[in-house]
Amino acid sequence: MILSLIYQAIVIILLLTFSFGPAFFALINTGIKFGYKTGAFLALGVILSDLFLCVLVCLLVHFGMANLLHSEKTQTFFAIIGGIILIVFGAFFFKKHTVKMDETIDIENQLPSPRLMILKGFFLNLFNPTVWLLWLANVTAISKTFEYSILKMLFFFSLVLAAVLFVELFKVKLAGKIKHYLTDRIMTVVNYITGTALIIFGIILIYNHYFHS
Repeated sequence: MILSLIYQAIVIILLLTFSFGPAFFALINTGIKFGYKTGAFLALGVILSDLFLCVLVCLLVHFGMANLLHSEKTQTFFAIIGGIILIVFGAFFFKKHTVKMDETIDIENQLPSPRLMILKGFFLNLFNPTVWLLWLANVTAISKTFEYSILKMLFFFSLVLAAVLFVELFKVKLAGKIKHYLTDRIMTVVNYITGTALIIFGIILIYNHYFHS
């Protein structure tokens, strides 16, 4: 049982940290542009969102209401809202001007506020229907192992999310390390890639759950 839980924990950590979704691109971009501290707040927002979804899905599974997440109307609603949010965030990256971190100006006053970054990470992750389905699969798989004990499930997933946060912070740290080697032109390309990725994710979400339903 212990080996099985360790294996499942590793799989969940890999899925959450290397899914190459909207939050992944935003996290790397933020780490490169603004450094570790700002990126860490974004990562914290993503983890808080995962924790919220984890608790919500655990409660739904515990009370036999998991079918709500399978509802076509529910998935369509979150897909459209999430798609719009991703497109707006993506477009915002095309308007941002890069700032060289070695210029003799007050960089601290130009950094996004911690609260803003936490909220950005939270909602980028929250309105991604794929994350909802991922948590539904995770909780469903683990629930039988813990005999549907909600306390045991929450304890297990808390440990998993702590490990996920560590990996996310490590990614931000690596991204921050290379920012001093990037020119303004490269940073502009990074912005365009991130913005394009978010817009594409948003369009795909809306198309798959609305126009293609």
